[in-house]
Amino acid sequence: MSSSALGDGYKVIILLIALYVACELIANVTAAKLVAIGSIQVPAGVFIFALSLTLIDLINERLGKQRARQVVYAAFAASFLLAIYSQFAIALPPASFYQGQEAFAGVLGSTWRIVIASLIAYLVASLIDVEVFAWWRQRFGRYRWARVLTSNTISTLVDSLLFITIAFAGVYPLLPLIAGQYAVKMGITVLSIPLIYLIRARPVRMEPERLV
Repeated sequence: MSSSALGDGYKVIILLIALYVACELIANVTAAKLVAIGSIQVPAGVFIFALSLTLIDLINERLGKQRARQVVYAAFAASFLLAIYSQFAIALPPASFYQGQEAFAGVLGSTWRIVIASLIAYLVASLIDVEVFAWWRQRFGRYRWARVLTSNTISTLVDSLLFITIAFAGVYPLLPLIAGQYAVKMGITVLSIPLIYLIRARPVRMEPERLV
């Protein structure tokens, strides 16, 4: 899409897409560590992942559902490439003087179970978020805050259920992790709602259905 098609806000849109992809990659790298927030235990990546759902809503608001889905697929491809190349880098023999191999593997060497859980949960939840946001916008038009809250409420629940179940079933108690992750994500969603008013909305119109 040309800069003229995007209008004066094209630089902001490019920045949003870059931030969105970056958030997904950071969330994947940090997801393996469980952290304690009071009595709540959540993966460390939960904070920035919750923000990414609002970022995709901003992209959806400006560019529409189809292009928002394309951004989701692009971020998924970037996450998959990160997972594959991280394993490749870990497998390479370290230089004789390099002392950080164990630490390097500890940070980037997430188990394939966590990698798969993260990729599946991300793709399913993000596509649901895009669909719900677009449906609310098409159906009701007004109330930007409501479509962000509605889409994120559903997508964060789906993500929490899928990721925690696939990654930690049989290892940690599931319900406390799911509840904690969902509560934290919704808290971040509420705090991030005002961001939707920074983006000029695309005129509401019916969009043709496509596979991507």
